[in-house]
Amino acid sequence: MSEQGRWAGRNTGKDAIRNAIWRRLEEEGYAIGPAFSHIPNFVGADVAAWRLAQTDQWKNAATVKCNPDPPQIPVRLRALYDGKLLYAPVPYLTEGFPYLKIDPVTLKKKGVSFELAATSEGYQRYGERVEFEDVAPLDFCVVGSVAVGRLGGRTGKGAGFADLETAIFRELGTIRADTPIATTVHSCQLVDDSHVVIEAHDSPLDFIATEAELIVTDNRDHRPPGVVWERVQADQFETIPFLSALKHRMTSRKG
Repeated sequence: MSEQGRWAGRNTGKDAIRNAIWRRLEEEGYAIGPAFSHIPNFVGADVAAWRLAQTDQWKNAATVKCNPDPPQIPVRLRALYDGKLLYAPVPYLTEGFPYLKIDPVTLKKKGVSFELAATSEGYQRYGERVEFEDVAPLDFCVVGSVAVGRLGGRTGKGAGFADLETAIFRELGTIRADTPIATTVHSCQLVDDSHVVIEAHDSPLDFIATEAELIVTDNRDHRPPGVVWERVQADQFETIPFLSALKHRMTSRKG
């Protein structure tokens, strides 16, 4: 078991809390599969998804964005069964296109089971490839987390994908000021708010659903309005094939 995540070194404070949570999940038996370097899958992820789906914001949402990780399979599955248009990114954003649109109506016509389409392998096979600019305005966003505080602070796995996607969508107007951002985690991933390192590009959470409770953060902290391209990591430009072209399109639009 590695004691450092794959993207360690960008922020030592975040690295410390990630490592502590990954270790706790594995040692206390709450992790399903390996935890280190991942958005960790956990016992009770289906119950956490159910709690999130009880919110009025979820019930009223027609379009949902969800991260591609295994602990959020129950979230994606609920979105499809609830008839919502689902958007999910390519894992690690390693393809020449960033997102897929997963339409439950289309899946039914093709005879594709929602259980298959809710997995990253399934939606990459049966979803429609779309660019960031093609994603419809989002009514509800779900991100993966490693550690969270009850006031809405969040720490991911360290790659910066979720923050980058959210910033892009905010700049495009796809995520509005009132679009809720939520996560599902195991209750052992909750940490004291003072232990969550908040940076300028981080977006606070509105809802945190665990296997034990639903937390409404009522967080009104600053939401980054868009992408600060100067702060995007060099390795992100190297490993995300479409990122340079997207930067050019977005900065040209501003000009």
